[in-house]
Amino acid sequence: MLLNGATAQTYNPLWVPPTLTGTTFSLSLNQTNKQFFAGKTTLTYAYNNNDFWGPTLIMNKGDKVQINLTNTLVDTTTTHWHGFHIPAIMDGGPHQTVPAGTTWSPSFTILNNAATYWYHPHLHEFTQQQLTRGAGGLIIIRDAEEAALALPRTYGVDDLPLVLTSRRFTTNGANANFVVTNSAYGDYLLANGTLNAQVSLPKQVVRLRILNAEIERSYNLGFSDNRTFHVIGTDGGLVEAPIAVTRVVLAVGERVELLLDLTADTVGATLDFKAYNSGQARDFPGGEPATSGPFGSLLNNTTFNLLHINVSAATANPITTRPAVLKTNSFWTANDVTRNRTVTITGGFPGSATPLFTFDNTSFSLGVFNQTVNLNEVEKWTISNTSGFSHSFHIHDIQFNLISRTGGLNAGVKNYEAGWKDTLFVAQNQSVSFLAKFDTFASYSNPFMYHCHFANHEDEGLMGQFLVVNNAVEDLAISSFTRTGTNNQIVLQFKATPGTTYTLQFSNDATTGSWVDIGSVTSDGTAVTFTETDPTRLAKARGFYRVALPKIWY
Repeated sequence: MLLNGATAQTYNPLWVPPTLTGTTFSLSLNQTNKQFFAGKTTLTYAYNNNDFWGPTLIMNKGDKVQINLTNTLVDTTTTHWHGFHIPAIMDGGPHQTVPAGTTWSPSFTILNNAATYWYHPHLHEFTQQQLTRGAGGLIIIRDAEEAALALPRTYGVDDLPLVLTSRRFTTNGANANFVVTNSAYGDYLLANGTLNAQVSLPKQVVRLRILNAEIERSYNLGFSDNRTFHVIGTDGGLVEAPIAVTRVVLAVGERVELLLDLTADTVGATLDFKAYNSGQARDFPGGEPATSGPFGSLLNNTTFNLLHINVSAATANPITTRPAVLKTNSFWTANDVTRNRTVTITGGFPGSATPLFTFDNTSFSLGVFNQTVNLNEVEKWTISNTSGFSHSFHIHDIQFNLISRTGGLNAGVKNYEAGWKDTLFVAQNQSVSFLAKFDTFASYSNPFMYHCHFANHEDEGLMGQFLVVNNAVEDLAISSFTRTGTNNQIVLQFKATPGTTYTLQFSNDATTGSWVDIGSVTSDGTAVTFTETDPTRLAKARGFYRVALPKIWY
């Protein structure tokens, strides 16, 4: 699997993304290049002067953070905080665009549990192109509950981030650029952007934080000696107790945290982490037999290496056992459900009248809200797949618990899916159900997304939008209004219903019809502050401000 006869190195050192910590994070998305093959340059996207991918952001539950995202590309982008429970206006979906040469500065409180999350572009019709070129990064959230456990957490030593994806290259002189469209699968496996990657891991219990960042391919994960390892975390947090497995299937967008016990291994021994993707069912993404074309790949339907591991000496204070108990998760039950909702994946039959995938026979439109959910309700969602292929379904805003998978191939909820999730795999002719509570955040104009996380399917329209609305009586009162200095600052603070977005309005004379919208704020607590920044309004001798209550939906 060499490009134009290039000579492959046996192994390359695994690149470990640098980290950023604190409560203010600065990210700059830029175009750059990387040399994957000797004498060949590949155009890439990356954050913060890396040559592929971006830094790992480490955050603490309960902190209020601000992220300053600067777009230095020539194209518009967005950045979505995958798995985060935050206001929709901060979510970084297709609506929160960041034009070239501008900076977007969302701020929000970290409410998620300790787990591995990630950030990536979400620009409608261009997600595949920007993600393929390397735009993305991991986020690690820590909390007191996870910190109290005897778990590996020395980043890059015994707590290893591992981003799995693959790429196809096209050659043109000295360039070997990525194929960014019309290709579902890559020919070359990249681990953290590294070809033929290897790493040294200490002779102790180590933790692998794994993200499937593919365009479409799933991975059937395991080790070359078929050893048992343990799942300790899913998309949104720790499972209740370590789950013993020899294989884990990871679909696009899913994350899993594993404990690998190397205490019985000899220093100097080697081990391969592999994708056992050969002989998979016809509905397994990447199981197709073709080696070329839009749905072909040199890796398709094969077993291939993900990471070569060299066992090194233990660290000074090694973790040598795994906890018997991790946490107690309080999942929703059928008795909590207030509404049942079914979303059907349709289309995707080549040569038919419906060649593209859609939800409920409706292709994505920025101006259409496909679902409306009431704040604080627990719903059962069933994703029914009647389309021509399997999919990886992701929903923004919430974490859910899977309760059933029926029909199709490989039915049933797997034991290693017994945790909080935001992404699920649904095979052809299969239905998967989950329970979720839509709490904290509501807006009558800012939607959350649900979509297939195959970036090509998402770009083609397999995406929908839902509003979370607050039908309760609004609790709002102006608590303070101040004007300080020589008219240089006006601050309005008011008591507000958590999770609701309010519109601020201004008028020169307070007459009917004279009010104009000047901005909006979303409450993530019990109070909201609006600070006037417009120099024209600040310069006026007098003016009037008011807070507009959101529209109530019935």
